[in-house]
Amino acid sequence: MYEIKSLKLGHMDNFIYLIKDKKTSDIAVVDPAWDVDAIFRAAEEMEGEIKEVFLTHSHYDHVNGVDQVLHRSDAKLHIHKIEDRFWGGAGRNAKLHSGGDFIKLGSIELKIHHTPGHTPGSVCYELDNHLFTGDTVFVYGCGRCNLRGGDPEAMYHTLNKIGTNFDPSMTVLPGHDYASCATSTIAEQLQGNPFFNIKTLHEFVDYRMHKHNRSIPYSPVN
Repeated sequence: MYEIKSLKLGHMDNFIYLIKDKKTSDIAVVDPAWDVDAIFRAAEEMEGEIKEVFLTHSHYDHVNGVDQVLHRSDAKLHIHKIEDRFWGGAGRNAKLHSGGDFIKLGSIELKIHHTPGHTPGSVCYELDNHLFTGDTVFVYGCGRCNLRGGDPEAMYHTLNKIGTNFDPSMTVLPGHDYASCATSTIAEQLQGNPFFNIKTLHEFVDYRMHKHNRSIPYSPVN
């Protein structure tokens, strides 16, 4: 029904994802940034056409290619309504969404989950057994909460929701390559990701805001 291609682009090791509906050849780009030419070359290699842009959040390293993609295609931009306000009103005729909404890509459908913490309107996109997590969940990590819009208490509740409500076999497709492997499963994160294993809100906030150093490579906690 669909094909997923990942690109690692930019000096911050961003993952940009292309999702193709095989029936219509429509393609969605998740968080276009850094090298738009590479994104369009990947779409050509997939023999599809970019029709949608899905944003997980609005930090610069995830959106700096948005305007070029919109200029070079007829793509529609999708963003959570809270994130659009946080971004300052993108002014790009974006389709605004809420958590629980469904988005059509050709003949397939993705579900939006509001996952605040890294930014107020951060979202994850669910497609069958795949979860595009942006900067909410990394492989053995989670997004920082000390940047503009960050909220460690919201992140704590978001990760609890993901760990409780999603199928453990679901594949996590993160927004950055910050670990020894590009993808993982929720089950593996529940076992080895320290942010999923802190039991109290106070401990989580202290660890996320004061003790954890993202420059230390993530590794499973046994």
